[in-house]
Amino acid sequence: MKDPLHIVCPACLAVNRIPEGKLAAKPKCGKCHQPVLDRHPVELNSGSFRQHIQRNDIPVVVDFWAPWCGPCKMMAPAFEEAAAQLAPDIRLAKLNTEVEQTISANLGIRSIPTMIIFRHGKEVARQAGAMGTADIVRWIRAHT
Repeated sequence: MKDPLHIVCPACLAVNRIPEGKLAAKPKCGKCHQPVLDRHPVELNSGSFRQHIQRNDIPVVVDFWAPWCGPCKMMAPAFEEAAAQLAPDIRLAKLNTEVEQTISANLGIRSIPTMIIFRHGKEVARQAGAMGTADIVRWIRAHT
């Protein structure tokens, strides 16, 4: 029997231990009772970024974007749809580079949109440029 997975609650940032076989059963946070995994990207900020990247046992894919970026706006619905297709095995998240400039600079984000796949706090893959849903899903699956 496998060890439970650690999954960060998007609402309160508590780390929940969830058996791998129960991920699809819509588990709720033991602390705040909100859904731990849903089919939508999680909005990250400086307070939640490190927790999600380092403490989730499932891969976390972050879309680095800005509100003024046309390609970012075009890709947003595709990223949302990819989140629905990849849940609950992969968490998709968004980080506004305009608000969180320090995180973006520390990661060397040079163009947006840029997606980075993180696994146990480490960068696994990076992709710059807007993509459609099928391409996002294919890229993520190829690297996770």
